[in-house]
Amino acid sequence: MFQKTFPLFFIFLYFCNISLAEEIKPKLLPDKDVCGKQEQQRIFGGEEAGIGEFSWLALLKSKSYGFVCGGALINKRYVLTAGHCIIDDLVSVRLGEHNIATEEDCEGDTPGLENCADAPVDIDIEDIIVHEDYSSSLFADITLLRLKEEVNYTDYIKPVCLPLSDELRNKAFTGENVIVAGWGKTKTKIQNNAKLKVELPVISNNDCAKFYAQGGITITGSQMCAGGEKGKDSCQGDSGGPVMYLDRSADEENWMTIGVVSFGLQKCGIESQPGVYTRVTDYIPWILDNIQP
Repeated sequence: MFQKTFPLFFIFLYFCNISLAEEIKPKLLPDKDVCGKQEQQRIFGGEEAGIGEFSWLALLKSKSYGFVCGGALINKRYVLTAGHCIIDDLVSVRLGEHNIATEEDCEGDTPGLENCADAPVDIDIEDIIVHEDYSSSLFADITLLRLKEEVNYTDYIKPVCLPLSDELRNKAFTGENVIVAGWGKTKTKIQNNAKLKVELPVISNNDCAKFYAQGGITITGSQMCAGGEKGKDSCQGDSGGPVMYLDRSADEENWMTIGVVSFGLQKCGIESQPGVYTRVTDYIPWILDNIQP
């Protein structure tokens, strides 16, 4: 939900009839000709992603446990992730990765004509900004990671867009299909080596609330739910990763991160059991208040 004290900056924008996106994007966030762009578009639904897909995906690394969570690059200095991903020895973020088990990631069967990605980049974390309302109940499960140095955008490292327009910020997305991608747990592995993706339907908060109420869990408007199809789900290890929506207009297509992977029940991919995600549209003012040049 929005913070109780609405920033004066946004009140100013409202009364001056200035678009939030038009005011913010030249300053701290990438323009739509940069963010949420990718060359590859593939069939979705529980398979390995291409090496050039979702180039904003990040892996969070700790000293003790290795890669622990996912995240999404939103500009040259910030990664968006979940509050419950933050542990004491979180040290760095990896960008541009596809398969954590291989030194070089390539596609194609013809020798000498493979499409090979650049080497991934590890960047230390300078600051961790956990939402002030975050609690163990997983409300406000959202965090910003500030990187120690600026990221250089490449074909394999790009930012995702934030849903800044009034239309997207007021959209519930119920009935829309979204994409979740990451290196999380599958039926046969604790962590997958290669980046996977899955297409999930967004379900209404009302239906989701009824399901989780059986276990005494409350679903709020600042959360969203997706999934419920057998064998298709986000899972442990995908935490903190983005829920992605392809925003199409007559002139362009951009991937938006509209959610952050938060929680589900212990078993993943169970029929009629949706996963719960932090609704990014409810936290746009907080994100903009907490990112710096």
